[in-house]
Order: sequence, then C-alpha cells, then structure tokens
Amino acid sequence: MIYPTRLAIMAAAAGAPVTLLVALLAPGRWHAALAWPLAVLLATLADALRGARPAQATARIEAPRKASVGADVEAALHVTIAGQAPLRAQFALHADPLLEQAEEGAWLDLTNGIGAGSVTLRAARRGTARIDRVWLRWRGGLGLAWKQRVIPLDAAIAILPDIRPLHERGAQIFQRHALQGLMAQVDRGDGADFDALVEFRSGMDRRAIDWKQSARHVKLHAKEYRSERNNQIVFAIDSGRQMSEPVAGLSRLDRVVSAMLLTAWVALKLGDRVALHAFDSRPRIASGLVSGAAAFGELQRLAAGIDYSGEETNYTHALTTLATRLTRRSMILLFTEFTDLASAEFLVRAAARLVETHLLLVMVLRDEELESILDRRPESADDVTRAVTAAALLKDRLMVLTRLRHLGVHVIESEHDRAVDRLVEGYVDLKRRNLL
Repeated sequence: MIYPTRLAIMAAAAGAPVTLLVALLAPGRWHAALAWPLAVLLATLADALRGARPAQATARIEAPRKASVGADVEAALHVTIAGQAPLRAQFALHADPLLEQAEEGAWLDLTNGIGAGSVTLRAARRGTARIDRVWLRWRGGLGLAWKQRVIPLDAAIAILPDIRPLHERGAQIFQRHALQGLMAQVDRGDGADFDALVEFRSGMDRRAIDWKQSARHVKLHAKEYRSERNNQIVFAIDSGRQMSEPVAGLSRLDRVVSAMLLTAWVALKLGDRVALHAFDSRPRIASGLVSGAAAFGELQRLAAGIDYSGEETNYTHALTTLATRLTRRSMILLFTEFTDLASAEFLVRAAARLVETHLLLVMVLRDEELESILDRRPESADDVTRAVTAAALLKDRLMVLTRLRHLGVHVIESEHDRAVDRLVEGYVDLKRRNLL
C-alpha cells in the first residue's frame, strides 16, 4: 500500500490559495492553476516508485512461549527490507486483547535494510495470546509517500497464573520461622499426633511429661507432638462477574489465584492433600485431592484453566456441591467478592451450613476504590454523594464480614499486594492451632 504523507498533503494545500487566485484572475489560463498540485502529485508518485517496494519487506518476531499474568513480556521484531531500503521504519503490532502494548507505532533503525526492535507487552489476562500481524511502513526518499505492508506473524504466548511470589517468597516464608523453617515449626511441638519421646527441657509443657517412661529411665521424659498430616485443604475460587473487576491493573481473580498457588505449595510441602474447586453460576472445575510437591504442576495447570466469567455467582449451588464431594472434615479456603446484600445473604447461608462440618476461611480483597472515594476530600456535591454511597457500601460489607465471623468463619480481608502473605499466615495459623 502506498499513500501520501502529511508533508505531501500540506504541500498540496499550501498551493491552494495560489491556484484559486490564478483561476479567478485569469480564467482563460485555468490550466496554469493546476501546475502546483500537478507538480506535487508527480513528485509524490516519483517518490513512491523510487526505493524499496512494500512487497520487498519481511518480518519475524521472537517472543517467549509463556509468561505470568501481570508481567511484562519482551518481544523482538526483526525486519528486512530488500532493495534500496530506507534508514528507518515504523511498526505496529496487532496483538491479542490479552496483551497490552506499552507503546504503539515505534520506530526502528535499519542498516542495509536489516533492523530489530524491542516491544514491551504486558500480560493483562490469562489465556493463549497471539500476535498475528504487524503493520510496517516507511517514507520515500523525498518524504512525500508512505509505503506500508501488513505482514502476517505467528506467535503464541501462554499467559499462566502468576507464580512469581512462589519463586520470590517461597524460601523466605520457610526462613521466616524458627526451628529450621516453617516445616519444622508447624510439624513438631504444636500438634495433636504423637511424634517422639524426648528428654524434658525447660520451657516444655509439663502436661506432656510421661511419668511411666520417666520412672523407667530415671530421668524426666516428655511426649513431643506434631501437627496432623494428610489434612484435606480445598481451595474454592469464585470466578464470577465481580471477581473479574480489576484491582491495581490486575483482576481480583488473578490476584487470588496467585495467593492460592503459593498456599497450595506450602500445604503440599507440609504433607496435606489439596483440591481445587472453581465456580460461578455453577461449578466449573472440581479436582480430586492431590498430595506431594510433585502434584503442584497439576494444580498450576488447573488454575490456568479458571476462566473469566460474566455470570453471577451461585453460592448455594456451588458450595452445596462441594460439601457433597467431601467425605471428611476439611479446611475450605473460599476466595470471593460481593458488593450487594442480596448475594451476600446467599453467601452467609451457604457458609452457615459449611461450618457445621468443615473449617471455613473466607478471603476477600479490600475495596480500595471505595475507600479512596471515602477518604478523598469532597469538592462538589457529586463528590459528597459518592462519599455517602461509598460509606454505605463499606458499612454493608463490614456487616456481612461480621456475620461470617459470628458464625465461626475465619475471615481475611487483605490489601491486594499483601494477599499472598496474609493467606499463608492464615493457613499456617489454623494448622498450628489444630482446628481441623
């Protein structure tokens, strides 16, 4: 495709007053009025015919095969223009909506018709993102004509749940606790299962002393316990409409999936069995229980399949179905979001039935948008209305969370950037207290 540049259009427009003046003052020489536009047209045509043709341009792209949601993806575009190539070319990628471009219409320098440019893309949502074509254009030698070609590309990037917190904080979580890390801290000393008979030390619970064995060894010995292994941990993720809302540029769903994966990794390391349950208007994913660190890859694959939904969440159907699948008391970690009292009422009723048999922990992300509206100084009547509405919504939210706590539900309301740490701490605390 060849079309005039802005310079050619401005040059043609600059001669319009002269052309009009000649046509008015010398009607008999009307053909002279066309001299300037015709000269610009011929110069533009000559500029289009000189140099490399659009068909002589080729391009290929190098992109990573997978990326974490919310991360920046660096792709390299390689361009080759045969013939009398220009010194610079401009390009624009056509990428899947799952990818956001930081910059559009970037330029790259060419040396002997060969050049490469870097493109920064942001993985906005999970799924398989494709880059299927690139628009490439350059100016002719006179700067009067654009030469453009659309070049097909074939690049696919699998956008997976964000497990960067696992790589960055996984070891830190274990190092944060004493007694050789979190494993030993939770495993031994605070549980209910007998682990070993050890010599009594200062600071140990005197109720743990085994008097028979102490008499036999003529020295005080105490029973040491460890937390029960093989607990059933079920992650129930609400993937309904409200969980697709963005929080600081990333959906609530993606943020809780990242927190879930790190907590699942910790649970597998501690010997518990883990299952994943995702739902919106009906159950979408219902996995079996898995154990062992090697099963984490399967959980990651299942989490990648949790799709964004525009449907309303049906707590009654989803949580009742989950309860029927569980044959023993389990710890259920429910990730959800609610904004109206009608849907929250169904959540409270479903939670009331679950806590009769199971240990339930509900995690919600703080609504920072409403809090910012409430904290902002009003400058108009509309600002006052927004602040009053935000205060009412936050009050309703607090009331629902309070009702859940009164039912015996453990509730975590966290900032989006602390969700991972808060969830792991909540899980470890419940496990250490042997509430299962």
